[in-house]
Order: sequence, then structure tokens, then C-alpha cells
Amino acid sequence: MTASSATTTRRRRRALSRLLVAVPLLATGALTGVPVAHAAGADDIRVNEVVTTGDVNDSIELFNKGTTAVDVSGWILKDDDKSHSYKIASGTTLAPGAFRAFDVSGSFGLGSRDEARLHLADGKTLVDSFAWSSHSAASWSRCADGSGAFKQVGTLTLGSANSCGTGGGGGGSTTPVAWPGGSSVANADASHLFGQDLSGLHQEGNVLWGAQNSGKLWRLVRDGAGGWKPDTTGGWSSGRSLRFPGGSGSPDSEGVTLTGAGSAGGVFVASERNGDASGTSRLSVLKYDVSGSGSSLTATKEWNLTSDLPPTGSNLGLEGITWIPDTALTGAGFKDASTGAVYDPARYTAHSGGVFFVGVEGTGMIHGYVLADSGTYTRVASFGSGMSGVMELQWEPQASRLWAVCDDTCDGRHSTLKVDTGGAFTTTAVYNRPTGMPNYNNEGFSLAGADECVAGSKPVYWSDDTNDGGHALRRGTITC
Repeated sequence: MTASSATTTRRRRRALSRLLVAVPLLATGALTGVPVAHAAGADDIRVNEVVTTGDVNDSIELFNKGTTAVDVSGWILKDDDKSHSYKIASGTTLAPGAFRAFDVSGSFGLGSRDEARLHLADGKTLVDSFAWSSHSAASWSRCADGSGAFKQVGTLTLGSANSCGTGGGGGGSTTPVAWPGGSSVANADASHLFGQDLSGLHQEGNVLWGAQNSGKLWRLVRDGAGGWKPDTTGGWSSGRSLRFPGGSGSPDSEGVTLTGAGSAGGVFVASERNGDASGTSRLSVLKYDVSGSGSSLTATKEWNLTSDLPPTGSNLGLEGITWIPDTALTGAGFKDASTGAVYDPARYTAHSGGVFFVGVEGTGMIHGYVLADSGTYTRVASFGSGMSGVMELQWEPQASRLWAVCDDTCDGRHSTLKVDTGGAFTTTAVYNRPTGMPNYNNEGFSLAGADECVAGSKPVYWSDDTNDGGHALRRGTITC
């Protein structure tokens, strides 16, 4: 996205929501911890998070604090008006420790003084509820999950553990510290080469892949001066236009990554919408065969994740994507949220040999997916980034850490996350941008490999969506 007036308005809304002063009201069952329902497993299901304002549709999250799965098919969500109801879809089951957010905005709105109520399928038996007297800013969250009192927190965590002051990813330090590399930053492209909207980056040796929001993919090669220029072969001179499967549409391409097979195994692009229908979210991962030539590329496969993720504004969806190999995850003891057990790649049919992690701008959440070759998918993780938005994700194999990057909305901060002893990704550090770099609208970030380490440092690159000063690419350094 560009730093448009719409972006400015969005940031003002966020700022206003954070200034709201909220006072919770005592809710029957919700704050007292007194079970109010008598059905199999019902006493273990809790209203866990409520969102009433901001960039996400009005939503209610449920959490299973018990030790057995609970079928919540047909259960009813209501606000304080008995005539308003949302029926949970058939086949909906909450595993032990599972979180599930429901977008209720199509059925009713959650006001500044309102209530979220959960009933059994009869619509009468109350399971749990929570009432409030001011809009969420950004979230009304139980602390601790499933058992504590509700409080206002600044980070949305729909679909995952609440951010209760223990770190965005479930622990670790969130106090920003100095950039772990050189303070100076230099331009890494020719003047006005890309214009605006250059977003995701991924380095593959002597090639830098770049995703541009206008539905374009770039293949960049080294310019001999520490920067990058377009490849002049294979139709890449001006980038290649992207299309959805079948050759239609224009993906709003925000992020790009590769698997262990490299670009020969396909280039994967994260898109938040179809530019030809820009008002509608389409949260997709697209695979492209880049071996041919020509001016455009048609996706060979699409994994449309829209229905599986909490709704966001159409311009606040998937911004970053990275791939982590199965071997790295199993070696770290990564826990599969869909099963509650240690991640077992053999459980899944043919896939990429790893997990794709996508970052959501509007919520700051990161979600992990096994994308099957057949086109199906399974969500195996959801966790907070430690920041209000995610514009880029990068896996750094040499350090076994995941980088999450926020743009000028967060003053250009970066967070790193690792798998903790409990099998979950946890924030290990939050870094300020280099002191020599202004607060640019950086939506892309890429790290060089260990083979480029010289005297303890290696290059890193940023893409500036706004093309400040006529440049969209910049380079700096980081400690190896």
C-alpha cells in the first residue's frame, strides 16, 4: 500500500482507539468464573476476546480451557439485544487450548456499551458472557486466557493467546533496543527506478525477488555497487505482471518467498485482494512458475485463506510471507496448534516440506499454514508479532529466528521470534530501526545469507513503499 490519505485516516483511527478509556462491567459467569451451563464440555468454553472498533470487523473469540474437544456447532452468539444472534456453523469444534474468532458484524454490531453472550444451541442456556462500557482499544482480552478478568490491551490476538503484557508472541522482551548492526543506510537502487508500491523482498543468492502492490513481480540482479537492478533477460526488465489462476485479475502482491527448492520450485506471493475488486479481501498465497519468459505470470495454484482468518479491511490483509522448513520446526519442538501436539510433518499429505507463515497488517498477527500440493491447507499456528502491524516476515536460518517488520506506523521497528520450550513462537527482541534511516514506509525486508558475512556483519535490505527521495531500495548491515 502507498502512504495515501486512506493510510493516514487508518492511522488516525488507530490512534483514537488507543486513547479510549474503558471500564469493564461485571458479567454473569464471565468474570466470576462460575459455570452457568450444563452440557458436555460447555463449562470449559469461554468468551475470551472482544473487538468492537478499529480496522477489524466486530468479533467475538471463544477459548476452550478444558482438556477435551468441544463441539460448538449451532451455539449462539448474541449482544445485549435478545433479537440479535449469530449461529456458529455446523462442524465447528474447539480442541483443548484452541482459540476461534467469529466475525459477527453481518448479524449485529457491538457498541460502546454492550455485551457478548454465548448460548447453547437452544438459544436460552447461557454459557458465558462479558459486558463493557467503552469500545475496545484495540481489544478487550481475558488475562489470563479463559480464566482471568477482562482488560484493555493494545494488540489484537484474535485466534491466538491474548497479549497480556508477557510479550507479543507469548513471552520475551518487547522493550525496543538499538538496531543490531550498523547505523548507516544507503540507497540500493537507481533513482526513480521502481516508483511507489514496492513491498515484499526475498534474497536468493545473487537474485533479489521483489513483490509490488500493483500486481507485479521483479527479478533483480546485483548492480556491482552494492545495490540491485532489474534482470534484463526473460521479460523481467520492467517486472512481470501477475494474474490469478486462469489468467484473470491483478493480485495486490505484498510479500514474496521461496521454499527449500528455490525459485525452480516456484515463487510464492502473498496477496490481500484482487486489484480489480479492491474493496473485497482475498487473503491468498499464490504460486508462480517463473521459468519461462513473457510479460506476465499466471498462478499455477492459489490457497485462498480468507474464510479461515479473522476479517480485516481489504487493504489491511496479508502483507508478509516466509517459509520455514519442517526440519527447523521439528528440531525446535514446534507445537501444531491444530492438534495440540508436537508438529509432525508426516501427518500431512504432500506439501512443500515446510510451513508458510503469513503476517497480517491490520492485526499484527502471524499465522502458520501447511499448504498441501492439492490446494488444501491447515492452520498450525497463530501468534502475535509484538507489534500493531506486520508488513514483512523473514526466516533467518543461520540464527533460527523469525523476523517480523512493521513500517512507519510502528516507527520502523522489527521483532524477532523463536520457538520456546513450550513449542510456541515467542518474541525474543524488538529492535528500533537504524539511527541513520528516517522513518520510511518500509514494507519489505531481506537478509543476506551467512556466506556474505564479512568481519562479523552481513547486508540487509529494505523496500520503501512510498519511494521517498526517489528510492525504493536501501541497504544496511546486521551482525551475523
